[in-house]
Amino acid sequence: MTPWSYEPIQTERLLLRLMVDGDLEDVHAWMSDEDVVRYQLYDVRSREQVQEHIDKVKDARHLEKDDDFVEFALELDGRVIGCLYFVLKSAENETVELGWALTAAYQGKGYAAEAARAGLELAFDRMHVHRVTAELDPRNTPSVTLCGRLGMREEAHYVEDLRFKGAWADTGVYAILDREWRAASA
Repeated sequence: MTPWSYEPIQTERLLLRLMVDGDLEDVHAWMSDEDVVRYQLYDVRSREQVQEHIDKVKDARHLEKDDDFVEFALELDGRVIGCLYFVLKSAENETVELGWALTAAYQGKGYAAEAARAGLELAFDRMHVHRVTAELDPRNTPSVTLCGRLGMREEAHYVEDLRFKGAWADTGVYAILDREWRAASA
């Protein structure tokens, strides 16, 4: 795997860039929406909690060692409408995890797919990883569908493996390999 340092990514409609303090209101719009955070590992967040999150992610710029992460703000016409994040799960095994969240008003319009495709291109074409995974709640039908559209296959469905917001929940694991990405992209 090639160590990677942050640089913004321009897609057809989106700019994927690091979050900045000025993004607080836009980020708070989705992190405080119960429908958006329903399947996230966090609960609805206050403005102060969102600022703490921005403070944590705004300087994360490198994927070099296990558990390093980068979170991109998804900017559309000057407004942050969601995020796309990477976690380096294993440098030795060249594996990253990809995840996303999107403001409710922008869901179902192809923005998550556009950002995730750019994320896969970054992972496979610039970082030269072997494998990209996504772990999500199997009840999150739009994200499950997106994994399929990206060419990711379901590899596991763990039953009640996670204490999640006061109840037991399942975890779905989806993945795609570099050779599968290249074959689909050819």
